[in-house]
Amino acid sequence: MEKLYAGIDVAKATLDVAINGQKEVKSFANSEEGMLILVDYLKTKAPVLTIAEATGGLEKLLAGYLTEAGLQLAIVNPKRVRDFAKAKGKLAKTDTIDARIMAEFASDIHPEVRPLADQKAEGIKSIMTRRHQVMGMITAERNRLSVCGKSVRPLINSHIEWLKNQMKEIDKNLQDQIVDSPIWKEKDNLLRSVPGVGRILSFSLMGLLPELGKLNRKEIASLAGLAPVNRDSGTMRGRRTILGGRARIRTPLYMAALVATRCNPIIKSYYLHLLQSGKVKKVALTACMRKLLTILNAMVRKNQTWQSGHFCG
Repeated sequence: MEKLYAGIDVAKATLDVAINGQKEVKSFANSEEGMLILVDYLKTKAPVLTIAEATGGLEKLLAGYLTEAGLQLAIVNPKRVRDFAKAKGKLAKTDTIDARIMAEFASDIHPEVRPLADQKAEGIKSIMTRRHQVMGMITAERNRLSVCGKSVRPLINSHIEWLKNQMKEIDKNLQDQIVDSPIWKEKDNLLRSVPGVGRILSFSLMGLLPELGKLNRKEIASLAGLAPVNRDSGTMRGRRTILGGRARIRTPLYMAALVATRCNPIIKSYYLHLLQSGKVKKVALTACMRKLLTILNAMVRKNQTWQSGHFCG
């Protein structure tokens, strides 16, 4: 018997479901009642895997219903599905077509099913997302300040101050979220026991990379977009680059690795070794980011702090 795979296109009002190899695409209301009917429909089809795209949070409630019903669900990056469609020469884009493409993607690619983040992790992720947005607005206003007219400057300065106060409130909210939970506070203390790791990287890892400690070193590096990828083509050989993954993890990880090259004995020694081997600073620092992440991954998996363990990555 052929295995069935389902793809769900999530929109604000509707949920379109396709099964690989079947022409029919069923549409359900994107509401609690509609999701219950959708779950019953999928149970009759019994797909071995269902996929939905990450759509900025619209997929979260659906994911909860499917997981609670015992259905295997993978949330995938929309870009992967779009690239898959282009590779098959399917350039048209509608809700129905998207659902069919996702069903094909699930059947051909078999994306990995990962556990959903718990409610606490989702809360921290939401706050970190807002922090990222406010930081972007501060940067944008500072850029405008350098080219604006004299009469507008006080207004922009006032807005920057207001945004800075917002940032302080966000940081306090984050700290309160951690302190209120003994488990999360312990995890924060574990991560921040590593020389070079501060509260922003710790919060980012807890909110944006809940898989930390649950994957092996190669998988966690790939998820963060720090795994080296071959770029051999024509006469170009031996060059490796990083791409993809969760970009918002890399910024705080970069800053932490930069600090760690000065104060963390393992990262500092590794960084100097790479430089002496002829690596350019940017490449060496990227390697340090990857090593720091794998050390943190091992620490969380073993539940050991920097002081209690002897971690070499």
